[in-house]
Amino acid sequence: MYYLVYGLLYLLSLLPMRALYIIADGAYLFVYYIMRYRKNIVMKNLAIAFPEKTIEQRIIIAKEFYKNFADNFIESIKLVSASNSFLTKHFIIDNPELINNYYKQGRKCQLHLGHNFNWELANITMPYCVDYQFMVVYMPIENEIFNRIFLKIRSRTGTKLLSAKKLSREIMQYRNSQYMLTLVADQAPAKISSSYWLYFFNQPTPFMQTPEKGARIADIPVLFANLYKTKRGFYRARLEVLSDNPARLPEGELTRRYIYNLEKTLRQHPSMWLWTHRRWKHTWSADNLKLWIDEKEPPQG
Repeated sequence: MYYLVYGLLYLLSLLPMRALYIIADGAYLFVYYIMRYRKNIVMKNLAIAFPEKTIEQRIIIAKEFYKNFADNFIESIKLVSASNSFLTKHFIIDNPELINNYYKQGRKCQLHLGHNFNWELANITMPYCVDYQFMVVYMPIENEIFNRIFLKIRSRTGTKLLSAKKLSREIMQYRNSQYMLTLVADQAPAKISSSYWLYFFNQPTPFMQTPEKGARIADIPVLFANLYKTKRGFYRARLEVLSDNPARLPEGELTRRYIYNLEKTLRQHPSMWLWTHRRWKHTWSADNLKLWIDEKEPPQG
């Protein structure tokens, strides 16, 4: 079954982008108007993030999001067979000198980002943009066939994929290597009892401690990638330094800087994030007070 599905995706990926975007336009109409895929979740998330906007304004963002969502899906299929020249034409880093400087210094590096479109294109193109061994922490997909397919696509240009469930063990083989480790760190954590809490869009929100702890222990420089789109199918990344020496920061500060940049990015490009995630499914409780890291006071109760 794997070879059948992969073969069909490969044949589909050979179509020109003009034809693929016609499919994407149809997918948008079906998913938004007919299937209404997670539409209630998207609108609830947008209401939490942008209470100052009218319902009409949030609907406009939602529609643009679903268009980007459909494009992200069809562009990911294109990655099955996309040439190197296609990849480097459609994804560009604005300021690669930040990465190059750390590499010349012989230092490892971490890259933090969110689920901003098109993170799949960025993942597969980054090995052509940096001298580092590029590594990405991923969450395995439950469906074995699609997990194998995505692993094949994401690693076809040399990216090393590390399972989030086995990260501490899998990264050990690279401990003496010079690498860039990428973490898409905006998912809702599985265990809120071991998560940092802080305001995200003025809502108490838990975030994983793993990205910060790993950077602080090894004192690895951390960059944030602001992904944005210039036109349909063309993406860029603007890098920001979160810290040169995370070990010198007080606990929680690196995560605060990450969330600040993530929220700023989403306010600039609100339709470019994966709003189908149930990001605020956990309710704040005073029992988690010891995990509160925001500079503002936590909610009462």
